Amino acid sequence: MTADPLIPGIFGTVFLIFAGRKRVAMNITLIGMAGAGKSTIGKALAKHLDYIFIDVDGMITKKTGVPLQALIDKQGDAALIRFEEEAILELEQVENCIISPGGSVVYSEKAMEHLKKISKVVFLDAPFRSIIRRIPNARKRGIVGLRNRSLKELFEERLVLYKKYADFSIRLKGRENVQRVAGKIIKLCFETEP
Repeated sequence: MTADPLIPGIFGTVFLIFAGRKRVAMNITLIGMAGAGKSTIGKALAKHLDYIFIDVDGMITKKTGVPLQALIDKQGDAALIRFEEEAILELEQVENCIISPGGSVVYSEKAMEHLKKISKVVFLDAPFRSIIRRIPNARKRGIVGLRNRSLKELFEERLVLYKKYADFSIRLKGRENVQRVAGKIIKLCFETEP
């Protein structure tokens, strides 16, 4: 995709940096807790980059024919982790995609190694207060681990894993301008390209 220096706002500024520079094919994966904004920010990012948005939870729902929470209720947390890993490993020949896996993707080392091989991994580091505000009915959301632990415990446990696998982290405050966050991700990912 050729950068358009006439795009206004934050994206105009970001694209000006890359005007005249050939960008290589790249995928970007957004990781973080449910409610961090992976889908909202991912869709905005895909639109501005003219990329394809891949919702891994949607892939699982389509394959199994049931919502994520129903899958957990019937088959347990391990089943959802397995389905997520399988869906991610199917992403072989993808280019110029924004990949949005579920928050539990970091429980599969194999899935995360594959994502790191095919994409730049960006951690959307949202504060816990914004997570609980955005997902008040967490127990109906299809979140792995809530049978045995609180959302706060899961948040703290996963934080370590998100940081471990991330190429970049974007610290969120809870009420972000989506376009601005997407612009920061573009800048981070493409500034480091050779």
